[in-house]
This record gives sequence, C-alpha cells and structure tokens, in this order.
Amino acid sequence: MKQLPTLRETVEKHGLLAKKSLGQNFLLDMNITDKIIRESLALQKLENFSRSQVFEVGPGPGGLTRAILKAEPEILTVIEMDTRCIEIMNEIRDIVGEQLQIVEGDALKFDFLRINNNLPKHIISNLPYNISVPLFIKWLKNMSSFQSLTLMFQKEVAERIMASTGNKSYGRISVLAQLTCKIDKLFDLNPNCFVPAPKIWSSVLLFRPNSNIIPSEILQKVEKITELAFGQRRKMIRQSLKTLPNLENICSDLGIETTLRAEDITPEQYLSLAQKLTV
Repeated sequence: MKQLPTLRETVEKHGLLAKKSLGQNFLLDMNITDKIIRESLALQKLENFSRSQVFEVGPGPGGLTRAILKAEPEILTVIEMDTRCIEIMNEIRDIVGEQLQIVEGDALKFDFLRINNNLPKHIISNLPYNISVPLFIKWLKNMSSFQSLTLMFQKEVAERIMASTGNKSYGRISVLAQLTCKIDKLFDLNPNCFVPAPKIWSSVLLFRPNSNIIPSEILQKVEKITELAFGQRRKMIRQSLKTLPNLENICSDLGIETTLRAEDITPEQYLSLAQKLTV
C-alpha cells in the first residue's frame, strides 16, 4: 500500500475533535487497529482480505481504515456522515485509488446488500456507540450474506450479546446473535485507548454465520416473541406470551414449562417456539 500520512498528521491537519452527538470516540493507536485485523484474520484462517468486499462504518480519522487497507481488500467501502471525516477519506482515496469507496450518509439507512459484486462481504467497525445495537440487529437479519462481522461495542453490550441463559445480561440481542452466529471475543480495550476516553471499556467481537440458516420469516417471529417475553422479563411466559394462540399446548409439546421466565429459555427453545407459534 502506498504511504499514507500518519494518524497524528491527519488529526493535527484537520483539528479533528470527536463529536459526542455522533457517538464518536477515536481509536488512534495503530498497534491496536492492526491487532483487530490480525486477530480477526487469524480466527478466520485468512491471510488477508484479498478478493473481498469490506465495509467500515464511521471511519473517523481513518485508523482502522488504514489497518483494513493493509490487509488488501479488493474494495473497502466506508460509510460516514461527518463531513470532516469525509474530507480525510477523500485524501486517503487520492493515494490508494478506487480500492477505497466512500459513502456519505447514515449507516442505518444504507443497504449493505445493494453492492452485488459477488465478493465475500466483511464488516469491520469501531461502531459509533449511539447506533451500535440497531445496526447490529439489522446485520443479524441478513447474517448469511456476510462472511464475518468484526465489531467493537461497549463492553456491557458485548456481554449482553454473549450472555448465557439465566444470566441477568441475557436478553433479546443474546438470542438473535446466538441463533445466527458463531461468536468469538477477540479482546477488551481500556477507555484510555480512545480519544476522548469514554467512561466505559470496549470489547471487540468476531461474528461468523452459523451453518444452519434461519429463514427470515422465522427470525422475525423470534424477534416478536423475545420482544414480548423480555418486555416483561420478570413474569412467567404464560403471562408475558399469553396473547399468542395455543401457547400452553405448544409449550407442552416442546417440553417448555410455561412457568419459566424469559431469561430461562434457551435460544434454541425460542427458535422452536417461533417455528410453532402464530405471531
């Protein structure tokens, strides 16, 4: 890859300060951004991202962008809504060329599947805190279309995603993620790794699609059932799911006690309910 200006040079040139309104906390340590890519590739048994389409949300000053480009993706598409960071991305594109594609806009409104270039798709991002969960759920619904997601979350969110049944952190996002993905935790990051330093730790997770693909209509039913169940998580499901037809008989057939609470039901049991219940 051609020589890019250092992150320090970039930040100083643009006088770039993170905006709280955009959920920005910049990761400027290239040792860490390189480690994210290195560990993600290692777990996937990949040497690099050649012949792959990579997406990055909220590249900021481009620390993670630089690390991704070192891994030689066929195309790296960055989605950014901060015009200051768009300027930085344009400067990087002037050096690396059309390998870097820039989309100015809201990642929540961006269709990640509209780019149909038949390349394996990866998403790698230090997600803006304020949109991390809705973005992640959006991707989970289309997980079979991606080869991997390498994502940084607030540590509390990462713990919710990986929480096991019966854990106080276990919830809807745990069920959806674990039904659709194999999840690996890469490492945690101290707040002092970021500028400005947030008040919380962060975690980097790797997601790869499960071999058993759940039809979208069934996954939508899982969403609705878990919304009802965890919306009243301290109640027994015979109460929280009472609006669902034939609940008692279906639970009996599946061997699920209706005296259980939302957090006591496994992801696989939620899937079985979705396959049987009319929602």
